[in-house]
Amino acid sequence: MILKLFIRVVAAMILSGCNIQYRLLYYPSSSLPSEESLRADNIKPWQSSITDYRGFIAANEVGHTNGTIIAFHGNGGTAADRAFYVKALGTLGYRVILAEYPRYGGRKGELGEKAFVNDASETVRLAFVKYGEPLFVLGESLGCGVAAAVAKETSVKIDGILLITPWDTLASVAQSKFPFLPVQLLLKDRYDNVGNLKSFKGRIAVVGAGRDEVIPIRHANDLYNSLTGAAKRMWTIEAAGHNNWLMFINTTWWKGVMDFVSNNDKGVADTKKKT
Repeated sequence: MILKLFIRVVAAMILSGCNIQYRLLYYPSSSLPSEESLRADNIKPWQSSITDYRGFIAANEVGHTNGTIIAFHGNGGTAADRAFYVKALGTLGYRVILAEYPRYGGRKGELGEKAFVNDASETVRLAFVKYGEPLFVLGESLGCGVAAAVAKETSVKIDGILLITPWDTLASVAQSKFPFLPVQLLLKDRYDNVGNLKSFKGRIAVVGAGRDEVIPIRHANDLYNSLTGAAKRMWTIEAAGHNNWLMFINTTWWKGVMDFVSNNDKGVADTKKKT
Protein backbone atom coordinates (compact mmCIF):
# COMPACT_ATOMS: atom_id res chain seq x y z
CA MET A 1 0.00 0.00 0.00
CA ILE A 2 2.78 2.39 0.96
CA LEU A 3 4.71 1.44 -2.19
CA LYS A 4 1.66 2.14 -4.37
CA LEU A 5 1.17 5.51 -2.71
CA PHE A 6 4.83 6.36 -3.23
CA ILE A 7 4.61 5.42 -6.90
CA ARG A 8 1.53 7.61 -7.34
CA VAL A 9 3.21 10.56 -5.64
CA VAL A 10 6.35 10.21 -7.80
CA ALA A 11 4.22 9.87 -10.95
CA ALA A 12 2.31 13.04 -10.08
CA MET A 13 5.58 14.86 -9.46
CA ILE A 14 6.95 13.73 -12.81
CA LEU A 15 3.82 14.89 -14.64
CA SER A 16 3.92 18.30 -12.98
CA GLY A 17 7.70 18.50 -12.79
CA CYS A 18 8.06 20.78 -15.80
CA ASN A 19 5.91 23.50 -14.29
CA ILE A 20 7.56 23.12 -10.89
CA GLN A 21 11.03 23.26 -12.42
CA TYR A 22 10.24 26.31 -14.51
CA ARG A 23 8.85 28.18 -11.51
CA LEU A 24 12.05 27.44 -9.59
CA LEU A 25 14.50 28.02 -12.43
CA TYR A 26 13.20 30.93 -14.50
CA TYR A 27 12.22 34.42 -13.35
CA PRO A 28 11.43 36.22 -16.60
CA SER A 29 10.80 39.93 -16.56
CA SER A 30 8.68 41.14 -19.44
CA SER A 31 9.51 44.80 -18.95
CA LEU A 32 11.23 46.68 -21.74
CA PRO A 33 13.88 49.27 -20.84
CA SER A 34 12.92 52.86 -21.49
CA GLU A 35 14.74 55.02 -24.01
CA GLU A 36 16.01 57.07 -21.08
CA SER A 37 17.54 54.06 -19.32
CA LEU A 38 19.14 52.87 -22.55
CA ARG A 39 20.73 56.28 -23.05
CA ALA A 40 21.91 56.33 -19.43
CA ASP A 41 23.59 52.94 -19.88
CA ASN A 42 24.90 53.85 -23.34
CA ILE A 43 23.38 50.77 -24.99
CA LYS A 44 20.97 50.17 -27.86
CA PRO A 45 18.95 47.21 -29.19
CA TRP A 46 20.73 44.58 -31.27
CA GLN A 47 19.85 43.54 -34.09
CA SER A 48 16.84 45.65 -34.86
CA SER A 49 14.54 47.83 -32.80
CA ILE A 50 13.26 47.73 -29.24
CA THR A 51 10.23 45.79 -30.43
CA ASP A 52 12.26 43.26 -32.46
CA TYR A 53 15.65 42.58 -30.94
CA ARG A 54 18.01 39.80 -29.78
CA GLY A 55 19.88 41.79 -27.16
CA PHE A 56 21.79 45.01 -26.58
CA ILE A 57 25.10 46.46 -27.64
CA ALA A 58 27.07 49.65 -26.95
CA ALA A 59 25.37 52.69 -28.47
CA ASN A 60 28.69 53.88 -29.90
CA GLU A 61 29.84 50.80 -31.80
CA VAL A 62 33.43 50.88 -32.96
CA GLY A 63 34.90 49.20 -36.01
CA HIS A 64 38.12 47.55 -34.78
CA THR A 65 37.97 45.57 -31.54
CA ASN A 66 39.80 42.79 -29.73
CA GLY A 67 36.84 40.55 -30.48
CA THR A 68 33.16 40.07 -29.76
CA ILE A 69 31.82 38.77 -26.46
CA ILE A 70 28.26 37.45 -26.27
CA ALA A 71 27.01 37.54 -22.68
CA PHE A 72 24.21 35.29 -21.42
CA HIS A 73 22.75 36.51 -18.16
CA GLY A 74 21.31 34.77 -15.10
CA ASN A 75 17.73 33.70 -14.53
CA GLY A 76 16.46 37.00 -13.10
CA GLY A 77 16.07 40.44 -14.65
CA THR A 78 16.85 41.10 -18.29
CA ALA A 79 19.82 41.59 -20.58
CA ALA A 80 19.49 45.35 -20.26
CA ASP A 81 20.26 45.01 -16.53
CA ARG A 82 23.75 43.77 -17.42
CA ALA A 83 25.07 46.94 -19.02
CA PHE A 84 28.05 46.71 -16.66
CA TYR A 85 29.52 44.04 -18.96
CA VAL A 86 29.45 46.49 -21.86
CA LYS A 87 31.21 49.13 -19.81
CA ALA A 88 33.85 46.91 -18.19
CA LEU A 89 34.74 44.85 -21.25
CA GLY A 90 34.28 47.70 -23.71
CA THR A 91 36.98 49.59 -21.83
CA LEU A 92 39.31 46.70 -22.69
CA GLY A 93 38.48 46.95 -26.37
CA TYR A 94 35.83 44.25 -26.73
CA ARG A 95 32.48 44.49 -28.48
CA VAL A 96 29.84 43.12 -26.09
CA ILE A 97 26.42 41.78 -27.03
CA LEU A 98 24.02 41.32 -24.13
CA ALA A 99 21.95 38.42 -25.41
CA GLU A 100 18.30 38.23 -24.38
CA TYR A 101 16.30 35.04 -23.85
CA PRO A 102 12.84 34.21 -25.20
CA ARG A 103 10.09 35.42 -22.84
CA TYR A 104 12.48 37.90 -21.21
CA GLY A 105 12.42 41.63 -21.80
CA GLY A 106 9.33 41.49 -23.97
CA ARG A 107 10.71 38.91 -26.41
CA LYS A 108 8.38 36.21 -27.65
CA GLY A 109 9.03 32.49 -27.37
CA GLU A 110 9.09 29.73 -24.80
CA LEU A 111 10.95 29.14 -21.58
CA GLY A 112 13.28 26.19 -21.33
CA GLU A 113 16.71 24.85 -22.24
CA LYS A 114 15.84 23.85 -25.80
CA ALA A 115 14.28 27.23 -26.65
CA PHE A 116 17.09 29.17 -24.96
CA VAL A 117 19.92 27.21 -26.58
CA ASN A 118 18.34 27.34 -30.06
CA ASP A 119 17.84 31.10 -29.75
CA ALA A 120 21.32 31.65 -28.32
CA SER A 121 22.89 29.60 -31.12
CA GLU A 122 21.20 31.83 -33.67
CA THR A 123 22.47 34.92 -31.85
CA VAL A 124 26.01 33.51 -31.95
CA ARG A 125 25.67 32.71 -35.65
CA LEU A 126 24.42 36.18 -36.50
CA ALA A 127 27.21 37.79 -34.49
CA PHE A 128 29.81 35.69 -36.28
CA VAL A 129 28.37 36.54 -39.70
CA LYS A 130 28.39 40.24 -38.87
CA TYR A 131 31.62 40.62 -36.92
CA GLY A 132 33.76 37.55 -37.61
CA GLU A 133 36.53 36.26 -35.37
CA PRO A 134 37.49 36.15 -32.58
CA LEU A 135 34.27 35.29 -30.79
CA PHE A 136 33.85 34.62 -27.07
CA VAL A 137 30.88 33.67 -24.93
CA LEU A 138 30.27 34.69 -21.34
CA GLY A 139 27.81 33.00 -19.03
CA GLU A 140 26.51 34.15 -15.68
CA SER A 141 24.80 31.57 -13.43
CA LEU A 142 22.00 30.10 -15.60
CA GLY A 143 23.74 31.74 -18.56
CA CYS A 144 26.69 29.40 -18.00
CA GLY A 145 24.38 26.53 -18.93
CA VAL A 146 23.30 28.34 -22.07
CA ALA A 147 26.87 29.26 -23.02
CA ALA A 148 28.16 25.72 -22.48
CA ALA A 149 25.34 24.19 -24.54
CA VAL A 150 25.91 26.67 -27.37
CA ALA A 151 29.62 25.80 -27.37
CA LYS A 152 28.64 22.19 -27.98
CA GLU A 153 25.85 22.79 -30.51
CA THR A 154 27.08 25.63 -32.70
CA SER A 155 29.17 25.20 -35.84
CA VAL A 156 30.64 28.66 -35.25
CA LYS A 157 34.17 28.75 -33.86
CA ILE A 158 34.16 29.98 -30.27
CA ASP A 159 37.64 31.01 -29.19
CA GLY A 160 37.07 31.18 -25.45
CA ILE A 161 34.47 30.90 -22.70
CA LEU A 162 34.08 32.82 -19.44
CA LEU A 163 31.77 31.22 -16.84
CA ILE A 164 30.80 33.22 -13.76
CA THR A 165 29.26 31.39 -10.76
CA PRO A 166 28.56 28.23 -12.77
CA TRP A 167 27.42 24.75 -11.81
CA ASP A 168 28.62 21.36 -12.95
CA THR A 169 25.19 19.91 -13.75
CA LEU A 170 21.75 21.21 -12.89
CA ALA A 171 20.89 17.76 -11.54
CA SER A 172 23.78 17.97 -9.08
CA VAL A 173 22.63 21.36 -7.78
CA ALA A 174 18.99 20.25 -7.57
CA GLN A 175 19.87 17.02 -5.75
CA SER A 176 21.86 18.94 -3.14
CA LYS A 177 18.91 21.24 -2.49
CA PHE A 178 16.24 18.53 -2.59
CA PRO A 179 18.08 15.40 -1.38
CA PHE A 180 14.93 13.34 -0.83
CA LEU A 181 13.40 13.90 -4.27
CA PRO A 182 14.08 11.86 -7.44
CA VAL A 183 15.39 14.93 -9.24
CA GLN A 184 16.75 12.92 -12.19
CA LEU A 185 13.16 11.97 -13.00
CA LEU A 186 11.74 15.43 -12.40
CA LEU A 187 14.16 17.55 -14.41
CA LYS A 188 13.21 18.32 -17.98
CA ASP A 189 16.04 20.79 -18.49
CA ARG A 190 19.51 19.40 -17.80
CA TYR A 191 22.06 22.14 -18.42
CA ASP A 192 24.87 19.60 -18.14
CA ASN A 193 27.91 21.86 -18.28
CA VAL A 194 30.30 18.99 -17.66
CA GLY A 195 29.00 17.02 -20.63
CA ASN A 196 28.56 20.02 -22.90
CA LEU A 197 32.13 21.26 -22.40
CA LYS A 198 33.74 17.84 -22.58
CA SER A 199 34.87 18.25 -26.18
CA PHE A 200 35.55 22.00 -26.18
CA LYS A 201 39.12 22.75 -27.24
CA GLY A 202 39.26 26.50 -26.64
CA ARG A 203 40.11 28.35 -23.45
CA ILE A 204 37.80 28.31 -20.44
CA ALA A 205 37.87 30.67 -17.46
CA VAL A 206 35.80 29.67 -14.43
CA VAL A 207 34.88 32.25 -11.79
CA GLY A 208 33.53 31.09 -8.46
CA ALA A 209 32.19 33.06 -5.50
CA GLY A 210 33.62 31.86 -2.18
CA ARG A 211 30.42 32.62 -0.27
CA ASP A 212 27.94 31.65 -2.96
CA GLU A 213 24.68 30.92 -1.17
CA VAL A 214 22.75 29.97 -4.32
CA ILE A 215 25.21 27.67 -6.12
CA PRO A 216 27.83 26.58 -3.57
CA ILE A 217 31.33 26.95 -4.93
CA ARG A 218 31.94 23.19 -4.87
CA HIS A 219 29.85 23.03 -8.06
CA ALA A 220 32.20 25.48 -9.79
CA ASN A 221 35.18 23.49 -8.51
CA ASP A 222 33.66 20.23 -9.75
CA LEU A 223 33.07 21.77 -13.16
CA TYR A 224 36.62 23.09 -13.33
CA ASN A 225 38.09 19.73 -12.35
CA SER A 226 36.05 18.01 -15.07
CA LEU A 227 37.57 20.14 -17.84
CA THR A 228 40.27 17.92 -19.26
CA GLY A 229 40.31 18.90 -22.93
CA ALA A 230 40.71 22.68 -22.74
CA ALA A 231 43.19 25.19 -21.44
CA LYS A 232 41.58 26.36 -18.22
CA ARG A 233 42.03 28.69 -15.28
CA MET A 234 39.87 29.40 -12.26
CA TRP A 235 39.40 32.59 -10.27
CA THR A 236 37.77 32.49 -6.83
CA ILE A 237 36.37 35.72 -5.41
CA GLU A 238 36.61 34.70 -1.78
CA ALA A 239 34.37 37.29 -0.13
CA ALA A 240 31.66 37.32 -2.79
CA GLY A 241 28.19 35.81 -2.80
CA HIS A 242 26.20 34.73 -5.83
CA ASN A 243 24.78 38.15 -6.63
CA ASN A 244 27.37 40.63 -5.34
CA TRP A 245 30.59 39.38 -6.95
CA LEU A 246 30.76 42.52 -9.09
CA MET A 247 31.52 44.57 -5.96
CA PHE A 248 34.85 42.79 -5.48
CA ILE A 249 36.49 43.19 -8.88
CA ASN A 250 37.96 45.97 -11.00
CA THR A 251 39.36 46.68 -14.45
CA THR A 252 42.65 44.95 -13.61
CA TRP A 253 40.76 41.78 -12.70
CA TRP A 254 38.74 41.86 -15.92
CA LYS A 255 41.92 42.35 -17.92
CA GLY A 256 43.58 39.36 -16.30
CA VAL A 257 40.60 37.12 -17.05
CA MET A 258 40.19 38.28 -20.64
CA ASP A 259 43.92 38.09 -21.32
CA PHE A 260 43.67 34.41 -20.50
CA VAL A 261 40.43 33.78 -22.39
CA SER A 262 41.75 35.55 -25.50
CA ASN A 263 45.14 33.81 -25.25
CA ASN A 264 47.03 37.06 -24.71
CA ASP A 265 48.25 35.76 -21.35
CA LYS A 266 51.46 33.78 -21.58
CA GLY A 267 51.05 32.36 -18.07
CA VAL A 268 50.50 28.73 -17.20
CA ALA A 269 47.02 27.32 -17.71
CA ASP A 270 45.27 24.98 -15.26
CA THR A 271 45.86 27.25 -12.29
CA LYS A 272 43.59 28.66 -9.61
CA LYS A 273 43.68 32.25 -8.47
CA LYS A 274 42.01 33.91 -5.48
CA THR A 275 40.77 37.47 -5.21
